[in-house]
Amino acid sequence: MARYHIETYGCTSNRGESRQIERALRDGGHSPASGPTDADVAILNTCTVVEKTERNMLARAQELDDETPADLVITGCMALAQGETFHEAGVDAEVLHWDEVPEHVRNGECPTTTPDAEPILDGVVGILPIARGCMSDCSYCITKQATGKIDSPPIQENVDKARALVHAGATELRITGQDTGVYGWDDGDRRLHRLLDRICTEIDGEFRVRVGMANPKGVHGIREELAAVFAEHDELYNFLHVPVQSGSDDVLGDMRRQHQVSEFLEVVEAFDDALGEWTLSTDFICGFPTETDADHEQSMALLREVRPEKVNVTRFSKRPGTDAADMKGLGGTVKKERSKEMSEVKRDLVGNVYEEMVGETQEVLVVEQGTADSVKCRDGAYRQIIVQNAGERGIEPGDWLTVEVTGHQTMYAFGEPV
Repeated sequence: MARYHIETYGCTSNRGESRQIERALRDGGHSPASGPTDADVAILNTCTVVEKTERNMLARAQELDDETPADLVITGCMALAQGETFHEAGVDAEVLHWDEVPEHVRNGECPTTTPDAEPILDGVVGILPIARGCMSDCSYCITKQATGKIDSPPIQENVDKARALVHAGATELRITGQDTGVYGWDDGDRRLHRLLDRICTEIDGEFRVRVGMANPKGVHGIREELAAVFAEHDELYNFLHVPVQSGSDDVLGDMRRQHQVSEFLEVVEAFDDALGEWTLSTDFICGFPTETDADHEQSMALLREVRPEKVNVTRFSKRPGTDAADMKGLGGTVKKERSKEMSEVKRDLVGNVYEEMVGETQEVLVVEQGTADSVKCRDGAYRQIIVQNAGERGIEPGDWLTVEVTGHQTMYAFGEPV
């Protein structure tokens, strides 16, 4: 698993976020490194309280970029408020919200759900693990060794858990699992769409549902039914996280990903046909040991073709005990150059999405507190909109607002209540 190095600057809130990042990484089997030079990924949790602090954060980011042979992730207040500053200074890093960091570090592996995973209410966010395990056998992923095959509780059991979360105050339900798309495969019944339909029709209350990661193979067989359920129910965010990992069928075969690029495209097409507006989230691994220049170009072409609004780009790193760990790897420079090229296109694609939102009016759900006196909201396609001066306006998590989008950063927009 990955060795991580994390540095935290600023207030108690930042330290708490770093602890949650570490907890999620440890739950996934990752371990701390002795320092940035020995890490597979370095994480810089930044502060932006005064100008001097900002200069220090930028200098430290540049140092870590030089010291760390693999990934650098920047999160925290300066990342959210001034993320472009790092890119403009030539820092090769992923700038992410803190709760996106564990997913990025997983390097394409499935999220890990512990054996005793139960629903969790975190503020107004209800987290519902619907199953444990997966049906994949990816050559680079060690998670499968810990979780085993899919184990899906009955639909009624998950509906009851979802209802309990809503009745306890959840206004956003996050459906999670190693691979939500194969929920029900253990009894030969592909039924994610039926679970979602019942949650939306049988539970009283005003809430939204976000569906967590679903691999293309599992979604492909139910793509029409699943897209129809999304189109029918406003409770579902029009958002789907379908990690393709590569635009090359040859590389996908070496990864043992079980899907081909054409199947991924058919999933995207089904949702395009059913939904007027939706967010595609996907993942790419750069520098898999067998990835050639031509394979990388196919990934770049796929990225430009499907234009996902959320993209996780990671450099391949070996996991002990996996088949891919025995492959002769590509050099760090090659992986770094490829991920940098893809990340630049990613930033352009995502930035364009938020730029086009400026001037629009959106109905949003306030999900959680942001930095300073802001709140983080989500529109119907799960795009993040920040509303500032929330406290003085009496706005808090759980509220529903109509906002006008007034501006944007690369990865989120700003909105003013109408």
